[in-house]
Amino acid sequence: MSEWDRPLTSLVGKTALVTGGSRGIGRSISVALALCGAFVAVNYRGSEQEARETLSMVRGHGAEGGVYQFDVRDPLAVDTVVRSLVEERRTIDILVNNAGISQDGLLSRMKDAQWEDVLGVNLSGAFNMCRAVSKYMIRNRSGRIVNVGSTAGETGNAGQVNYSAAKAGLIGLTKAMARELAPRNILVNCVAPGIIRGGMSDGLTQEQSEAIRTHVPLGRMGEPEDVAAAVLFLCSPMSNYVTGQVIRVNGGLYM
Repeated sequence: MSEWDRPLTSLVGKTALVTGGSRGIGRSISVALALCGAFVAVNYRGSEQEARETLSMVRGHGAEGGVYQFDVRDPLAVDTVVRSLVEERRTIDILVNNAGISQDGLLSRMKDAQWEDVLGVNLSGAFNMCRAVSKYMIRNRSGRIVNVGSTAGETGNAGQVNYSAAKAGLIGLTKAMARELAPRNILVNCVAPGIIRGGMSDGLTQEQSEAIRTHVPLGRMGEPEDVAAAVLFLCSPMSNYVTGQVIRVNGGLYM
């Protein structure tokens, strides 16, 4: 049977782990994967209530899943949960590194903690997850890893040297891992959202949002579901020959 003879987005029987899956883009990604039949492990760090709301949505679409609390910056916690999930599910087929934070500030005034926290979650956290999960994917000679980046990682944003550096590093991590893991049939890609409603852009004032929106050819913010659709493509059989790529979901935003 060829891939064209079966549902092209079917993820039935697959296990997906989504970091930062309790709300926003992470929630939409979790639901999209569930809609296609995957078991979805929803990671969260702080709000169990939001994580369980996401899990309820996953189950509402007829899929199974669970919630897993840990900080992606903690290698020991990451290894422990990943090992436990593999024991429970036998494998992790999909990893989506969505967990991220921002702590903006001008370069001259940025505190060490602002730099370290943002790099720790957005870049080191993704590294910790990839290192832990890839061991099992290598053993199975199969897997999909999707890193959620940002246009800031390619264009840079004033007042976001920490965030921009972390997301730029994530792109480099993606490309290096794609080369390293391709012989094991593990595909690694990055989705780079632009201005997405319900994400970190919610911290912007209306004036700031309007100013930025004038640079978007489509003239509007994106929706979390727009990002989730790109992630779903990269996790599905439709992308079997796609690795090491940056898929830009930004409405044509290029500064």
